[in-house]
Amino acid sequence: MIPESPDPVRFGTVGSPRTTPKPGTLAAIEHIRVLSMDHLEIAWVQSVRVSDQTCTEIKAAAEQYGVSLSIHAPYYINLNSQTADLMQKSDERLLAAARKGFLAGARDIVFHPGSYHKQPPDQVYEQAKEKLLELRGILDDEGVNVILRPETMGKGAMFGSLDEVLQLSRDIPGVMPCIDFAHLHARTGAFNSYDEFAAIFRAVDDHLGRAGLDNLHGHMSGIAYNKQGERHHLPLNEADLQYRDLLQALIDFDVKGTIAVEAPDPFHVADALTLQATYRRLRERRLGE
Repeated sequence: MIPESPDPVRFGTVGSPRTTPKPGTLAAIEHIRVLSMDHLEIAWVQSVRVSDQTCTEIKAAAEQYGVSLSIHAPYYINLNSQTADLMQKSDERLLAAARKGFLAGARDIVFHPGSYHKQPPDQVYEQAKEKLLELRGILDDEGVNVILRPETMGKGAMFGSLDEVLQLSRDIPGVMPCIDFAHLHARTGAFNSYDEFAAIFRAVDDHLGRAGLDNLHGHMSGIAYNKQGERHHLPLNEADLQYRDLLQALIDFDVKGTIAVEAPDPFHVADALTLQATYRRLRERRLGE
């Protein structure tokens, strides 16, 4: 059992902190605690190649150091794959991430939900919903008690708008969103002011109720973008993301959950610590009012 954090929102990194002194997830978990952060999102983004024994060791280390875990599943998942062979491979990737993640003690399995392939969004939504119901049913039958989290995507050609991931989460038990705030900003050019961040949390509440705000999982980072959407991640000091407004909205809406930070070298750890420290300072100010 992972102990409670003193903060309603636990901060950490996507992938091992860049300053981890040696390779491997076990070292990354220990280093997250050395850095006084509370969360690690394990990046199995290319493939899931981990033994059951290693998963057991990861779970034990997370419990020892009080670090909560999520999994970023392989990039090559597409709930709207266009051939039977591609769909089977996509299914296997998500199921493997969920099964191994569960053994490793992770609660949240984050994945990129797919592409429109120039099809109508409503049609793609129904395909994605049907596929996710199927995979959720397999995991439930196996007793794999994780939350599947489709991520909001940073390009308009990708399935994964805020409304789409919220609707999937409302329609399918055991599914909740991963809200990547930088992706939403890059996808739309909006979602970069206090009022717009507040609108995100109101939408979560409208679709999922208080449970959605009490169990939020998100990604934060700076991001470069153009008319097509996301280009690549940026450090906070080179980006236009109004992260202080975002952190203030998290506090004002009493959001609870986890935030995993994505940033390029050499800013990975520095940005995560900046966001955590700013959140704590803003929250202390709010509590002192």
